[in-house]
Amino acid sequence: EFAAQPSQDDRLQYIHGKLSAGSSKTFSSLPHAIQMQMLLDRDAFGNVQVSRIETEKLLADMVADRLRVLKTQGRFKGKFSALCHFFGYEGRCAAPTNFDADYCYSLGYTAAALLNAGKSGYIASVRNLTRPAAEWQPGGIPLTAMMNIERRHGEDKPVIRKALVDLEGKPFQTFAAQRDRWALEEAYLYPGPIQYFGPSEVCDRVTKTLELEQS
Repeated sequence: EFAAQPSQDDRLQYIHGKLSAGSSKTFSSLPHAIQMQMLLDRDAFGNVQVSRIETEKLLADMVADRLRVLKTQGRFKGKFSALCHFFGYEGRCAAPTNFDADYCYSLGYTAAALLNAGKSGYIASVRNLTRPAAEWQPGGIPLTAMMNIERRHGEDKPVIRKALVDLEGKPFQTFAAQRDRWALEEAYLYPGPIQYFGPSEVCDRVTKTLELEQS
C-alpha cells in the first residue's frame, strides 16, 4: 500500500498514519530531505539503505537550527558553517582495536615506503600478523599477481578475484564442526570490551578468524 501512494507527500501522510503519536512527532522533527531519504527503496533484504541517508547533514542541520534559536535568545553570537564529509561504514562501525590501528598504520607506512622506492603497481601487505607487531613482515605484492581473467559484459577482463569464504579453510571448518550444536544451543565466545591498556594478550589480541587461519 505504501508503494501505491501517488506522491512523496502522500507517502509521508501514510507513514504518519501508521506511527504512534511519539514516533510521528520524532519523524516530523527530521528535515524534509532526511524524511524523504528514509522512504527510499529497501535493499534486497527489506532493510532501509542507511548508507543513502545523509546523517552527517542531518546532524549539521540540527546543530544549525539549535544555534539559530540560541541566537534569537541572545545566547549565541558566533557563526556556524558546516562542511560535511561522508564516512559510510567508518562512521557507523565500532572503535578500532589496537590490532586494527597497528595493522592500518603498518599498511600505510608500507605503501609510503613502496612509493618512495618508485615501486608502482604493488599492493602493500603485512604478514606474520599473529605475532607481536614488532615482528610483522611488511612487503609489496605485484598487482598483476592478484589478477585473473573473468567474463564481464561479454568480454574477458583482468580483475582481482573476489575473496569469498574458503569452504576448505580453518575458520569455516571450525564453524562446520560446531554448527549442528550451535543450531540448538547458545555458545557465545565473549571476549569482553575492547581494551587499550594492560597485558598484551588482552589489549593486542588478533581476530578469531585470523587466529584460526594462521594456526
